[in-house]
Amino acid sequence: MRPNVGRREIHLRLNGGDRRVEVDDQTLLIELVRSLGLVGTKLSCDTQVCGACTMLLDSRPVSSCTTLAIEADGKPVETIEGLADGAKLHPLQEAFIERFAFQCGYCTPGMIVSAKALLEAHPQPDVAKVRHWMEGNICRCTGYQTIVDAVLDAADKMRSAR
Repeated sequence: MRPNVGRREIHLRLNGGDRRVEVDDQTLLIELVRSLGLVGTKLSCDTQVCGACTMLLDSRPVSSCTTLAIEADGKPVETIEGLADGAKLHPLQEAFIERFAFQCGYCTPGMIVSAKALLEAHPQPDVAKVRHWMEGNICRCTGYQTIVDAVLDAADKMRSAR
């Protein structure tokens, strides 16, 4: 526990489940989520630059490395672990695998979560829209084209499934 910091109970709506958890006022969202055993979201830059820590808070992408856990009180939070439906992967996860849109995989959870927010807001994005939405996510391993292709493929799959 950090010195001189208050503690409070928050209602965490995490990946469709409900929990009440006690947190320090200064606990970061990524710290809380990882302490609950959900370690798919990665911490890299710790400064809101790389996008590896992206989660959805109230359906909007946020950098969980700079978002306080108390900001999530009563709001839905979605992490990479919340995308799959049991053993069935989300179309974005499938497309990233099919397009080989990752190498080391460290940035991939943040990329996929950002792409989910994009496709919820814009179900028929063009290449420019995908590139714009994904520019907050840095990957040092791949070129970005396979990532863009994967997002566009997932958009097509999701539209045809409706």
